[in-house]
Amino acid sequence: MNILVLNCGSSSLKFQVIATDLEAIERDEDRMLARGVLERIGTEALITLRAEGRAPVRDAVPLRDHRAALDHVLHWLVSPDSGVPGISSLSDIHAVGHRIVHGGERLTRSLLIDDAAIEQIAECIELAPLHNPANLKGIQSARQVFGSGIPQAAVFDTSFHSTMPPESFLYALPYQLYVRHRVRRYGFHGTSHRYVAYRYRQLSGHDYEGTNIITLHLGNGCSACAIRKGASIDTSMGMTPAEGLVMGTRSGDLDPSVLEFLHHKEGMSFDELDSLINKRSGLLGVSGLTNDMRDLLAEEKEHEDRRARLAVELFCLRVRKYIGAYLARMNGADAVVFTGGIGGNTPHSRGPRAPRLGILGAQPDEERNRGLVGGREGEFGAEGSRIRLFVIPTNEELLIARDTLRCVLGVPRRW
Repeated sequence: MNILVLNCGSSSLKFQVIATDLEAIERDEDRMLARGVLERIGTEALITLRAEGRAPVRDAVPLRDHRAALDHVLHWLVSPDSGVPGISSLSDIHAVGHRIVHGGERLTRSLLIDDAAIEQIAECIELAPLHNPANLKGIQSARQVFGSGIPQAAVFDTSFHSTMPPESFLYALPYQLYVRHRVRRYGFHGTSHRYVAYRYRQLSGHDYEGTNIITLHLGNGCSACAIRKGASIDTSMGMTPAEGLVMGTRSGDLDPSVLEFLHHKEGMSFDELDSLINKRSGLLGVSGLTNDMRDLLAEEKEHEDRRARLAVELFCLRVRKYIGAYLARMNGADAVVFTGGIGGNTPHSRGPRAPRLGILGAQPDEERNRGLVGGREGEFGAEGSRIRLFVIPTNEELLIARDTLRCVLGVPRRW
């Protein structure tokens, strides 16, 4: 089955076409046929498209909305010049899978999309006002193009964390605020944490019940997850993605009274405060330079930039604190798994400078650590390290494609 995976942002569309079936899943032989990203939708969109085994095609085309962006993708997919294997017409797309950021408390499993599901996703807009409307645009665009003949599935970022117990997801606020408004921790990056936990089991030989690990998704957005017996029991992101680790442009954990203080001192409105903690803080805010970890490490090394170093140190310290907290939360773990653009490509984020957990039994092998970049997967713990250390590149699109297949076939999810 050829599955089109869509990830729609407010002004972007990312996609992959993945060929898979139950046998391919069992053998881990799914095939990525094409992928691409369209950015700045609504103006002159920047487009990068790539078919399997071919060089990327880059272009700039005016695209007014997500429907126009999807039309552009599909026109390219079926074009003989694209070179996408097995795709010559829209009938060669058999299902569409959508990444949906927020499912709230009701949408805790991947599901086939119907009118009722769309209504429930729309009800979660107040919890994810920047993300769910864009996700719905992707669903509506695909419905307009494909009609009712092709099934579509929704896979939720929040669903993996629906197994958290109340002591993990509740805030210490008056309980009636949770009852009335569902103010609680939901967590995000669930598809990533779930995928790397699955890959860890393949690499380590553990079964689902034997999966007791800490996963770290470190990129422009960052989150940590405590996974016990295969299920999420705690995670660092909260009601929104702003809580937790230091991120590219997000502050992470913050005394909420700081916002009231800045409101009075700087005259900042609620919208300005929201922009401050989500778009102007984190690595960018501390360094004053960039939210790119690679550039900060280069500035620190080549120019001894003090604020670049400070931003990196803050980032690494927060990672260490969450690892330590989750080791205590779980009464120990078998492994720590790093993923994401930073976690998978910058050894500094996972070497002695970052975890420094020798006292707790996690000892990296620096040579092995330095070699795990550029999408490489493997273990980098030193000989005798009681806690195993892994780099596992995430593959959220593959997970979405597999869940879509299972939804279409009515096969229960195995992991």
